[in-house]
Amino acid sequence: MGLDGKSDNEGGEVSQTNKAEPSVNESFAGGMVRAPSDGSLCVTEDEDDDDEVGGKKIELGPQCTLKEQIEKDGDDESLRRWKEQLLGSVDVNAVGESLEPEVKILSLAIKSSDRSDIVLPIPENGNPKGLWFTLKEGSKYSLEFTFQVSNNIVSGLKYTNTVWKTAVKVDSTKEMLGTFSPQSEPYTHVLPEDTTPSGIFARGSYSARSKFVDDDNTCYLEINYTFDIRKDWLAA
Repeated sequence: MGLDGKSDNEGGEVSQTNKAEPSVNESFAGGMVRAPSDGSLCVTEDEDDDDEVGGKKIELGPQCTLKEQIEKDGDDESLRRWKEQLLGSVDVNAVGESLEPEVKILSLAIKSSDRSDIVLPIPENGNPKGLWFTLKEGSKYSLEFTFQVSNNIVSGLKYTNTVWKTAVKVDSTKEMLGTFSPQSEPYTHVLPEDTTPSGIFARGSYSARSKFVDDDNTCYLEINYTFDIRKDWLAA
C-alpha cells in the first residue's frame, strides 16, 4: 500500500518528503504484509539482488544468543559501550537463550491530514478478504506501524512493498528500518509521506504484497491485499 516513498531511514526515525504529483508508475512505496511466518525464508527476485555482491551470495556470521553477544569482546571498552547503547535496559535473563529474534507487527494505520486514521486489521492468514482500504487520488498520506522485538537482536529489519495494476508491476519499494534490540515497549515507525497519483488512468483497483524481513531473509509478516484509488475517501 504505498505510493512513492523511497528512503533509507533507519532505527524507526520519522521523516517526510514532499514531492510533486507523481505518475502511476512513479507513485508506490508503502504497503502491508502476510501473517507471522515462524522463521520462514521469503526471498523474491527483487530482494535477491540486494543480497548478492559480484554474483556471490553474502554469507552472514554465525548467530549468537543475546547473552553470548553481551559477553563477547568483554575487554573491548568501545564495543562494550556500543552494546550498552544498543541494548539499553534489556533484561538478559528475561530473553533467555534463543538464537532467533521474534518480531511481531502489532498495528498498521494509514495517516492523512484529510481524514481520521485508517486502522488496518492484520489478518492471521495474511490475506485480507476483499478490498482492504481505499485511497483518495492526489492525497498525501503515510503508513504508521508498531512492532515488538523479543528473544534476540533483529538485524537489518526492512519493509518491502510491491504494487500491481492489471497484472503490471507499477512499483517496488524497500525501506530499511534498522537493527533493534528486544524490549518490552513496542517500536513505532512512520514511512515517509507519499502522494497518491490522480487522473482517470490512476483510479481503479490495485493488488499489492508487503513484507517485513531481516538480514537473514527471515519473513516476520507478509500480507497480500487489494486496494482502490478513487475520487474521494470512503465515508469513515
